[in-house]
Amino acid sequence: MIGDLFRNPFRRWFLIFLIIVNILGSIYGYYWYKGQLMETPKELWLFTFDSPFSTTLFALAVLGILMGVPNNLIQLAAYTGVIKYGIWAVAVILHYWLASGSPTFITAALLISHLGMALEGFIFIRHLEVSGLYLFILALWFGVNDYLDYWWGIHPYLYHPNQKVFAMFTALGLSVLIFLYVWRYRLSVGRFMFKKRR
Repeated sequence: MIGDLFRNPFRRWFLIFLIIVNILGSIYGYYWYKGQLMETPKELWLFTFDSPFSTTLFALAVLGILMGVPNNLIQLAAYTGVIKYGIWAVAVILHYWLASGSPTFITAALLISHLGMALEGFIFIRHLEVSGLYLFILALWFGVNDYLDYWWGIHPYLYHPNQKVFAMFTALGLSVLIFLYVWRYRLSVGRFMFKKRR
């Protein structure tokens, strides 16, 4: 069954399940960021709540697929976003565990949920092809986000101040790797393409 979903994730029940899960996760994520948002100028909020914004986009992307009106740009931002911030959060949590040696229920739950984020992104991005313009927009989005996160200091709160360098290089590295993956495997020279659900 898992193999079937990897090959064809466009099943109605699975899409509905993912929409519900990502909406619930987004709500909790925005609540998680409430303290940081109170200290951040409103004009920078869009670049502050990285994970919940990515899961919100993912829910919208899947909803578009379900309704038969897919949007390649939203899908690209959603799939790459949940992959990037899913892996980033897992890396930061594991780094914290290795440094402190004290896993907690909350950090374990966050690690599992962010693994799920990355997994859903990998499942769907395999079925997406985008244009060079969208690839350029992706690079711009990642670049602006990373710049604001680590030069303006609006990155998600870390578990320990000593994690900043690790968190920064992890984010930059993921941005580059994801961009290269889309450029190498998902770039379509011709028209935008979309794999319809069967």
